[in-house]
Amino acid sequence: MGKKKQRRGGTAGSTGGTPATVALAEAGMSFTVHSYAHDPGAASYGAEAAEALGTDPERIFKTLLAEVDGALTVAVVPVSGSLDLKALASAAGGKRAAMADPAAAERATGYVRGGISPLGQRRRLPTVLDASATEHATICVSAGRRGLEVELSPADLAALTGAVLAPIARP
Repeated sequence: MGKKKQRRGGTAGSTGGTPATVALAEAGMSFTVHSYAHDPGAASYGAEAAEALGTDPERIFKTLLAEVDGALTVAVVPVSGSLDLKALASAAGGKRAAMADPAAAERATGYVRGGISPLGQRRRLPTVLDASATEHATICVSAGRRGLEVELSPADLAALTGAVLAPIARP
């Protein structure tokens, strides 16, 4: 997998990184940062990450923002699949879900599209992690910048984000 830096807890300053890696370090969680050269012409950020890191796309998870009954909600699903909006609404305790406006997603999270991390967001939003994450010892999510992924256990991701685990992805 691309260049990597192992982190095991530490202080915020020890990562010199993004709000996502700072949040992980401050929480004392074990994680590995993987970097790769982002291609601005890539058709899919997630597929690009999987290919660049030589990792199974089922272990690379994308962070999507949706509105569930009007409230922004974070959905974390494998890049090999797509988000089931009806399942997300149900998991979040709502009736209807629709993809959020990209500008609203960037404002709420503090990250740019293609680099939105479920970690270290500007404000904590309800989060739903696809249940398939638990099939893997570790998964990768954006570390808060295009070309930067963080690998961690699904349990640590759920704990730090307060995520609900539910089957929200479609193949």
